[in-house]
Amino acid sequence: MIIKISKLPLIAFLLYFGSFAFANPALNVSEDVFYKPFILAQVVKSADTAGITKKVEHALKKARFNIVGQYSPYPNTNIIVISSAKLRRYASQTENGIYAAVQRVTITTVDGSTQLSFTNPTYMAYAYRLKTDLADITQRLKKTLGYKKEFGSETGATKEALLRYQYRWMMMPNFTDRLELAEYGDQKTAINKVLQALKTNAAGVSKVYQIDLKGKNETIIGVQMKGLAETQCSGDEFVMKKIDFQQIKSTGHLPYEMVIQNGNVYALFAEFRIAMNFPDLSMMGKNSFMSIMCTPDAIIEALTLAAGSEVDNW
Repeated sequence: MIIKISKLPLIAFLLYFGSFAFANPALNVSEDVFYKPFILAQVVKSADTAGITKKVEHALKKARFNIVGQYSPYPNTNIIVISSAKLRRYASQTENGIYAAVQRVTITTVDGSTQLSFTNPTYMAYAYRLKTDLADITQRLKKTLGYKKEFGSETGATKEALLRYQYRWMMMPNFTDRLELAEYGDQKTAINKVLQALKTNAAGVSKVYQIDLKGKNETIIGVQMKGLAETQCSGDEFVMKKIDFQQIKSTGHLPYEMVIQNGNVYALFAEFRIAMNFPDLSMMGKNSFMSIMCTPDAIIEALTLAAGSEVDNW
């Protein structure tokens, strides 16, 4: 499959970012619940990232979570990707629910202290339009790792806002839109082609984890992106240095993922995937979407090559 990548500036994305469907808290009744992308479990007064990671791994295994992948995208940072029989079952109940088959636990050392955080399962459940709110998973992670507060957005978003989370103008992508990366004759061939490309570190992309949903021709593969040459702007560290600038780090945005379904390989558009986890980023200025304007095209190119396909630039 050949995908042509436009190098035109993403002006429409920047101009209309403010119009995506996050609810305005002033327009909602007081009983509305607002959710944020991440949960801060603990802040440990230690810079021993590796030691804390081992303790977290032990706690997760004791709580019967499966550790399906782990990597360090940049120094002083570890990401543990977890799943469970329940998560996989919930993911199987909804079309394209496979994105919620995993949660991400992060250990990030900042200024001598280490932040232990995890993705908010309930926020993810609504954004990925599951049939369940994953409240039991949220509570289980809080009990296992601790709880201080939700973070990642100043006001958060309601269930209704997350369910319809999208860009309303200029046909900006939402969760139902798919970035088509490659097409193969069947699921087995597609998985083998993708894994082969990832082993060669195509475009600086390598495998972090893989989940196959039983009874469905669906596989999700999480990937590390280092960003090489033309795909530099796709790199995990490049992106996060630009936009993850708050004191409490949103490390759980990583890793990006590809989905293989019935022989087709696809991913979420960066304009949706990034904004979902960084809803408060400004359009212009330092640490803004403008600072990563090159990223969506670079991610398309990197993931297309990582899917074993080709890219035609114009």
